[in-house]
Amino acid sequence: MDINELFGYKGKNVLVTGAFSGMGKSAARLLTQLGANVYAVCRRNGRHSQLDFEVTKIIYADLGVKEDLDHLVSELPDDLFAIFFCHGIALNNQGTSYTDDSNAEEVMKVNLLSTKYLIPQIIDKIEKAGSITIIASSGGFNWRDNRDNCLELLDVESWEDGVKWCQQHHDIIASAYVFSKECLNCYVVANTFNPMFIDRQIRINCINPGNTNTGLKSDFGRYTSSVGDEAVGIDMIEEIFLRPWNGYWASPEQMGYPLVCIGSKIFSYMSGQTIFIDYGISNTWLYNPYWY
Repeated sequence: MDINELFGYKGKNVLVTGAFSGMGKSAARLLTQLGANVYAVCRRNGRHSQLDFEVTKIIYADLGVKEDLDHLVSELPDDLFAIFFCHGIALNNQGTSYTDDSNAEEVMKVNLLSTKYLIPQIIDKIEKAGSITIIASSGGFNWRDNRDNCLELLDVESWEDGVKWCQQHHDIIASAYVFSKECLNCYVVANTFNPMFIDRQIRINCINPGNTNTGLKSDFGRYTSSVGDEAVGIDMIEEIFLRPWNGYWASPEQMGYPLVCIGSKIFSYMSGQTIFIDYGISNTWLYNPYWY
């Protein structure tokens, strides 16, 4: 068996959001190398971005805008083998803190409501035994402790009602990046045996990356610092999460490549998993004597 047959992507249509940077770009590149027909989504404000590899189709869409989501669905083929939701923001376009009320709503729209809205619209386009794989975050580690709030939002049916829920619960979405990632983890577990997935053996999983050297690194640095100093914030992050174990930032490929594996035929019997790819850092939050 050759490698393309093992992965099962050769000649198959796949969707990758957030495909122009970071983990999504790494995943999209590998998928093209494995013979997939990649439909790559880029935010509208990234129109001038360039890919250094060929994809089947580029779709520009702001995933925080319902009309763009509908346009995205209309641009997709009717036979998708795999979907990779790799998009996400921590700060808005003006770079303000994601604890700002208005920006918290934007983060929730892009990071969570878009995925929650798109899946039912796209599900009939996915082949039997296809897959959906989502990038969440190790920041969503405590989703079980917050699952009541997560489920309350996930149970809201329409896009408009989801936006309204966020507007009415600023106390819950104050740290919108974290809450959106908690909700994504909860979504995967809660929907594993949802008939719209299990009736056609469509798998759904997510990865939870640890500290990764992507564009969001700068955003996290500015947010972590009380004065918005990126360098100071990054130093604080490294002091808390990396230096205790002489650690290092992951590369986008160290997240994008596992993502591609999980969505492939190699993992054809795995679903409902929230996989932490963080060199074991999240385990230390439970107990690890070598951390202290």
